Amino acid sequence: MLEKIKNHVENCMECYLNGPEVRSLLRNDEMDAIERKHESLEKRNAKIVKNIVDGKIINEEQYENRALVDYVVTIQHVIKHKEQFYIEENMQTRRIVMEDEDIIDDYLLNRDGLGNLKAKNITQEFQRDTRQGPDYIYDRMEAVRYAERWWNDFNPAYQKFENDCTNYISQCLHAGGAPMTGQPNRSNGWWYQNDQWSYSWTVAHALRWYFSGTKSGLLAREVSSADQLMKGDIICYDFNGDDNWQHTTIVTGRDGEGEPLVNAHTTNSRMRYWKYDDSTAWTPNIKYKFFHIIDKNS
Repeated sequence: MLEKIKNHVENCMECYLNGPEVRSLLRNDEMDAIERKHESLEKRNAKIVKNIVDGKIINEEQYENRALVDYVVTIQHVIKHKEQFYIEENMQTRRIVMEDEDIIDDYLLNRDGLGNLKAKNITQEFQRDTRQGPDYIYDRMEAVRYAERWWNDFNPAYQKFENDCTNYISQCLHAGGAPMTGQPNRSNGWWYQNDQWSYSWTVAHALRWYFSGTKSGLLAREVSSADQLMKGDIICYDFNGDDNWQHTTIVTGRDGEGEPLVNAHTTNSRMRYWKYDDSTAWTPNIKYKFFHIIDKNS
C-alpha cells in the first residue's frame, strides 16, 4: 500500500511540473487551480523548473473494504522568473480514499478560504483617540523572519486553530513590534492575552475591518495596488466577492518583476504569488485589500 500511495503522490505532483494535461486522481477544482497556476506563470514569463516532494502518513482508518489514509505532503516549486530563481513552498494535509487497495479519491483537508463562513456577523469596534500618529516602530524584517520560521509549523506560545491564517498573520505582526490594544473586549482592538484574543486576531473578516477603522494601536494605510506593498505588509482576500473576507497573507518577498510573494497558514504556504489564482478557493469575483503597516517612521 505504501508504495502505491508514494507512486500516486508523485504522479499527482507531476501536474505542477508538466501541467494539467498530466491527468491524475485529483479532483476537478484542484486540476482547474493547477491549470490557472500554469497560465499565471506563463503570463509572468515564469516557469516551474523542478519539484521537490516529501510526505508522511499521519492517520489510517479501515472500514471493511475501504480505507482512509490522511497524509501531509510538502511541495517545493523551484521557479525561474526572468533571471531570478526562488522556491515556493506549500504544505498540504490530504486524504486518500482506497477501496479494495485501489486509490479512488484524493482531496485536500486544509483548503483555502473555507473558514469564518459566518464572519460577516462578527462586529468590530474601534478605539478612537486624538493622537496624531503611531508611537511604535514596526520591524518589518523581524515580522518576515517570524513568518519564515513558522510558515509550516505552529508556535506553542499561541493557540492553534483549524483555520489559522489570521492567527499566524497576527503573530507575525506582533513579532515585528505591532502594539496590542483593546483588552479584554473581544470585539475591540487587536490583541492576544492569557489565551484570550480579539476577533481581529483570529478572524480574517474582523482583521480586514480593523485595519480600515482603527485609529489607535496597530495602524495600517490602505493602498491601491499590490506593487505598493513592502515586506511585512498585509493582503486580505474575499474569494467570492461578497464582502466576506476569508483569508490573510503577509508579504515576505518579491518575484522577478517586483510583485509580492506571500506566506500564509491554513494551506501553509511560503513565497506564494500574491494573487492566489492557484487556489481552489479562487473565483473570478475575487477581491483584495492591500494594507501598508505604518509606524512612527512612516
